[in-house]
Amino acid sequence: MKLLTKSLTALAFVVAGAAIADPSGTLRESHDLGFGENSSLDPISKGRVFQMTDKLMDRLVRPGLDGSPSADLAESWSANADATVWTFNIRKGVKFHDGSGLDADDVLYSFTRVLDPDIASPARSAVKMIDSMKKTGTHTVEFTLNTPFADLPLTLMDYRLRILPEGSGDSIASTGIGTGPFKLEKLDFQGTTVLAANEDYWAGAPGVAKIEIIAIPEGQARLQAFMGGQIDILFRITEQQKTMLEGSDRYNVAQIPTGNWRGLIFRTDVEPFNDPRVRKAMRLVADREALVQLVQGGAGNVACDSPVAPNDQYRADISCPQDIEQAKALLAEAGFADGIEVNVHVATLEPTWPTLGIAYQAQAAEAGIRVNVVQTPSDGYWNRIWMKKDVAATRWKERPADQALHEIYLSTAKWNESFYKDLAFDELLASARRELNFEKRKALYVQAQEHLFENAGTLIPYTVSMNIGSSSRVQNFDAAKEEAVRWHLVTVD
Repeated sequence: MKLLTKSLTALAFVVAGAAIADPSGTLRESHDLGFGENSSLDPISKGRVFQMTDKLMDRLVRPGLDGSPSADLAESWSANADATVWTFNIRKGVKFHDGSGLDADDVLYSFTRVLDPDIASPARSAVKMIDSMKKTGTHTVEFTLNTPFADLPLTLMDYRLRILPEGSGDSIASTGIGTGPFKLEKLDFQGTTVLAANEDYWAGAPGVAKIEIIAIPEGQARLQAFMGGQIDILFRITEQQKTMLEGSDRYNVAQIPTGNWRGLIFRTDVEPFNDPRVRKAMRLVADREALVQLVQGGAGNVACDSPVAPNDQYRADISCPQDIEQAKALLAEAGFADGIEVNVHVATLEPTWPTLGIAYQAQAAEAGIRVNVVQTPSDGYWNRIWMKKDVAATRWKERPADQALHEIYLSTAKWNESFYKDLAFDELLASARRELNFEKRKALYVQAQEHLFENAGTLIPYTVSMNIGSSSRVQNFDAAKEEAVRWHLVTVD
């Protein structure tokens, strides 16, 4: 008896995706050039430009519009009784942009790259439970895990786990060859990158002939480009901007709840934040309800320093009201009875960061914490500021609970941005992965989140409801999280 069997037909997806006419028109989008000169089309690199890779390449498993695992390049999957061996059946007849056919060797190659410690991909921590891989047929692969893990399909929805042609690792950063609905025509990270329709796309030819992806580092400049008709799609519209845009019939704005979050990192490897009393005080001064209103205009949900999405099955129910007196007491106990002074680095790369910094500054002052908000250039923020400065703004996309907790906080994770090292926390995660009983597994993930609330170095005040804008010329655009949008269905008038 198998623990889990997932067999999905692509019929409905293909019918929905089949173009009713030849691709026509040009869709224009922007990217923020957050990785500067380190921008890349390699989906597992730190500098990957998501706005490009998600249109060039496919995954084994994609998130459906409801967030559940859906078939992409894997038509079906199943696990053995203890969820340590998983088998994935690969879609047949799929072609890469260079004309080569997709098979099991490409899948094995792609995951071997992710797991290679010499490549040191940030995505490695998400799939480190894969102990070995082999093909059991030309279009069948088998993953053997080093621990039972019933949620592997959720993890494989990761936006970076794209399937590449075997042997393409040395060139993928500039060629972007995948099986996706669009293929690279012109690459210019700092200018305009052009993608052309892949008319042989396995789910049906795209609706638009080209997509232009324009580098616009500053958030306000992106808004002006959207309002001026230079771009057609704009993610992460603020509540204030949403109100302004809704007054015009030139735009459509949709709001969707997400597990995406914004926050402030306090590096736990530097003084004074290497003292858990200090970093907890830095988090206790936050009035999270007020921040949701001040920064997000109410479009968000309070988060008690957990990176797990509000609708995730493993989300912990934690109460985290502002507590100025306890924050003062913790600071005094740590030797800072007169408070401390910190520099908080922000950028308009994320339009809400400066407002978050200023609002937090006012709240922290009540506990004697003197916050200097330091505005930094957006270009190259992730290379020069993030994981470099003692305190800096951060943002993350929604991830399944296991992946979020591992990737952001596991002691050995490459993107452990707060440099948090906690063996007790690591063991909680390991125990959760091994546990096959859902209720017991959930209890362990909840305990891990409660542990973070007491000890971690990252303030996560809220998750955001995302406002997504599209020009009135755009049709058939999914009002969904970026990684779930079916780009081949989009058309333009």
